[in-house]
Amino acid sequence: MAKISILNDTTPVFTNDIIVFGLLMGLLALVFYTSSLKGGFWEKFYKIVPALLLAYVLPAVLSSTHLIATDWITIENGQAVAHKSQLYYIASRVLLPASLILMTLSIDLKAVFRLGPKALIMFFTGTLGIVIGGPIALFLVGSISPHTVAGTGHDALWRGLSTLAGSWIGGGANQAAMLEIFEYNPKKYGATVLVDIFVANLWMAILLFGIPRAQKIDRWLKADTSAIEALKQKVIAFAKKVQRIPTLTDYMVLLGITFFAVAVSFLGANYIASFLSQNVSFIADKSSPFSSFGSQFFWLISLATIFGISFSFTKIKNYEGVGASKIGSLFIYILVATIGMKMDLSEILKNPGLIFIGLIWMSIHALLLIGVAKLIKAPYFFLAVGSQANVGGAASAPIVAAGFHPSLASVGVMLAVVGYVVGTVAALAGAILMELVSKFMGII
Repeated sequence: MAKISILNDTTPVFTNDIIVFGLLMGLLALVFYTSSLKGGFWEKFYKIVPALLLAYVLPAVLSSTHLIATDWITIENGQAVAHKSQLYYIASRVLLPASLILMTLSIDLKAVFRLGPKALIMFFTGTLGIVIGGPIALFLVGSISPHTVAGTGHDALWRGLSTLAGSWIGGGANQAAMLEIFEYNPKKYGATVLVDIFVANLWMAILLFGIPRAQKIDRWLKADTSAIEALKQKVIAFAKKVQRIPTLTDYMVLLGITFFAVAVSFLGANYIASFLSQNVSFIADKSSPFSSFGSQFFWLISLATIFGISFSFTKIKNYEGVGASKIGSLFIYILVATIGMKMDLSEILKNPGLIFIGLIWMSIHALLLIGVAKLIKAPYFFLAVGSQANVGGAASAPIVAAGFHPSLASVGVMLAVVGYVVGTVAALAGAILMELVSKFMGII
């Protein structure tokens, strides 16, 4: 446990991960039970609020009311000691790769490629929205409230916002690269992290809210969803073809194969990331555009996806008949709940100026995506997954994709991997533009 100097006790009511996990599972059980009820209030309620969104928001409410927390500070012998829940780490490092394997082992890779170029177009549109959104938001807020964007040297706000650009195009590894490159004041870095968590998670909630309304949105976009529907129907038809009553042996073999593959992926990811970081100079350099390839998480997700796709060419794919994708979806919902834990709704009141920059920034990203989707008649699926592959990365792009159908999770993973590749370079471009805006406004 790390010693820090801020004497401010933020201990939540429940600090034991076993208890917190039980609370999260209880919430998920409540959501699934009430969403299964036919007729009356609950059926009407879930027509408005999707179950996936509720599985995300309810843990956020517990976090916002300080019943639970992802990290907190206790005062011990007059010193502040930092604590951290391990639930998100376990869910993202164990359950996420397991879910990717389970939800891709029956995938038809040729059908995925037949989805066409619109998925990549929407992804890169989302990237462009992040690159130009930051400078525009900085200029607009700076024009109204110069105090909000004030700062010189290593305190310059554009340096801190560069880490947001990194996080929103690829994820944590690219965020760390931006912090290393532009050397933002560590004491102020926490505020930008809060903006990242609040705004990115709010946008994810909006995307999840739109999933049950995808057909209406697609009609407005005049989108052709035939390729997506064909992929879904092909997976559904295959599942029905191989469906059988599962036995204990089926579950043991399926989960044994899955978690063995996760273990090999984890081992391989550690080895590859360590080898590249130690032996390849342009990857070892955290300021390098290629530093993301030194991320253990990047290789973990990539290897797990490779395992899942490889299994789809073997008889292992027949385990879809005993509910492989359903178990994968279960793991995804647990991950969603742990992500929801990270969002404290009260944080918006602590940094209204910075939050406002983040909201404008994300709005530009969203409006650009909507405009291009309308122009090229891209389905809402490509808009939502293309956006989340940027903003959320590999941890949440599969969640949004699987919200449409478990068979589509691999599309989210593939786009998220593209985000890792282009993230640092694109974030650098955004940071340079924000620096130019700051110079133009005379605030650095």
